Amino acid sequence: MNDFNRRTFLQTTAAGALLSTMPTAFGDSSGDASGSVAPGEGLMEFGERASKSELGPKMKLSLAAYSFSKLMKRYPTFEELPQMQSNLVEVIDVAAELNLDGVELTGYYVPGAAQEIQTHFMGETQGSFFEAPPERANYYHRTAVERYLRSLSARAFRLGLDVSGTAIGNDFCLPEGGQRAEQIANCIQWCKFASFMGAPVIRIFAGKVPKGDSEEAALERCIDGIVECLPAAASVGVCLALENHGGITAEADTLLRIVDGVLEKTDHPDYFGVNFDSGNFKNDDPYGELAKIAPYAINAQIKDYIAPNGKKGEPDLDRVVGILKDANYRGYVVMEYEGHGDPRTEVPQWVEKLRKAIG
Repeated sequence: MNDFNRRTFLQTTAAGALLSTMPTAFGDSSGDASGSVAPGEGLMEFGERASKSELGPKMKLSLAAYSFSKLMKRYPTFEELPQMQSNLVEVIDVAAELNLDGVELTGYYVPGAAQEIQTHFMGETQGSFFEAPPERANYYHRTAVERYLRSLSARAFRLGLDVSGTAIGNDFCLPEGGQRAEQIANCIQWCKFASFMGAPVIRIFAGKVPKGDSEEAALERCIDGIVECLPAAASVGVCLALENHGGITAEADTLLRIVDGVLEKTDHPDYFGVNFDSGNFKNDDPYGELAKIAPYAINAQIKDYIAPNGKKGEPDLDRVVGILKDANYRGYVVMEYEGHGDPRTEVPQWVEKLRKAIG
């Protein structure tokens, strides 16, 4: 069992963790390569100095494509793309016009992705793929989806934007069987898709307890599902960020139990963390819940509402951002508009509110 845990997570920097797992150029974990420095001999000292607590918070501003969800269709085909009122290209352009640092290209709106995964993984390869290692998922060489994703990355780059991340809608609490296997296969392939678009992180969900099942059993399956996907994520340099998205993660303490379980089992702890979603806790103290998960955040999603006791109201963005600052959060703060208005007019207003709160 891996001895990595939440305490270690807070003490370990991204630089240090990555240096500790560098491949043969710096020697492997069993010894140093000829003429090279082994991990931990000098290199780790740099990582130890570059700690979040010493550096303090740093926030960059991004926009989630989900903000335009009412103008787009989920899981479209390429043929349906012209019929949509908006698309990921427009979201990139809006982010550039708003002078943001990045843009999150939410996976639901990538044309052809769902169909391509279904064709390759749930069709003729279903019998053998799920027993194969993640390296088996290498069918995507310049397909239409890959070309589209790479073109989005190029457009963002030319407009001065990072692709700050992407997102999938998964459920790892499902019982063993075909449906759960599909969820894991989908996440593994999205690691490859994320690398095509240059996204460093994927927002993932935990899921919900199936009817008639126990929370403990569902929690263990969720942990195991994430652990199973992490080798694929690490192989392409993509992090998985577990979001507080209702279901089994409706409370911070349960989400952190999942974090503990993953960190104890995975060999890739540096590619895992939490996606801090400011609107998804719906108990009597959502700000308190957010403060619990903030120290483990590797990505932050800021909604246009907060919902104490399930009643939506306008968030105190200064307080939300303050929670992240208190945790020395360093990374993207992604605006996600979910209101009833026209996102083309509402998003710029919310971006400016968030920009002001970040300071």
